[in-house]
Amino acid sequence: MNQDLSITTLLLHASLAVQLVVLLLVVISVASWAAIIRKFFALKRMRALNEDFEREFWSGTSLNELFSSAAQNAKFAGPMERIFASGMREYQKLRERHISDAGTLLDGARRAMRASFQREMDAAESNLSFLATVGSVSPYVGLFGTVWGIMHAFTGLAALAQVTLSTVAPGIAEALVATAIGLFAAIPAVVGYNRFAREIDKIAIALETFIEEFSNILQRNLSAASAHATQSSAASGH
Repeated sequence: MNQDLSITTLLLHASLAVQLVVLLLVVISVASWAAIIRKFFALKRMRALNEDFEREFWSGTSLNELFSSAAQNAKFAGPMERIFASGMREYQKLRERHISDAGTLLDGARRAMRASFQREMDAAESNLSFLATVGSVSPYVGLFGTVWGIMHAFTGLAALAQVTLSTVAPGIAEALVATAIGLFAAIPAVVGYNRFAREIDKIAIALETFIEEFSNILQRNLSAASAHATQSSAASGH
C-alpha cells in the first residue's frame, strides 16, 4: 500500500496509449493558453484604439482631417478608425465621379463600412473556434485515455490469481489521470471562449452604433449641402 502514486510516476508506468493521449492534451492545453493570452491582449488593444478614435471623432475634428490621419496611420489604426476610413474613402470616390444623389452616396459609404465591419469581426473572432473545440473535445479525449487505461489495467489483472485493492489502484489511477488532464485543458478554454465572446459582442455593438451615427452625420452634411445648393440656385435665378 506504500506505492508511489504521484502523477509523474503514474504517467511513467501508464500504457503507451494513455501516455500519447496525455501528451496530446498537454500540447492542446499549451496551445489553448497561448491563444487565450494572445486574444486577451488583442481585444484589450482593440478596445483602447476604438475608445481613442471615438474621443477624437466627437472632439469636433473635421471629417477630412480624421480621414487624412486614418490614412496615414492605417497600419496602427483600430477597427473603428478603419471602418470610418472605408466609409469616407468610398464617399469621396463617389463624389469624385460627380455623383450628387444623397441616397447613392450614403448607400455606397454604408456598404463599404459594412464590408469593413465584417472583416474586423472575422479578425476579432479568430481562434475562438479553436477554444470552443478544445473546450468541447478535450474531456472526451481524456475519457478515451481513461477507458483505454482501465481496459489495459484489467487485462493485466486477469493473469493474477489474487487481486487486491493495492494491485488495482495503480492501474485505475493511471487511467484517471487522462480524464483529469482533459478537464484541465477544457475548463480554461471554455471560460476564455465565453469571456471573449461577450467582449466581441460588445465591440460589435459599439462598431454598429458608430456606423449608424457616422451615416447620420453624412446624411446631415448632404442635406445641408443640398439646401445650400438650392438656395444658391434660387439666388442666382433672381
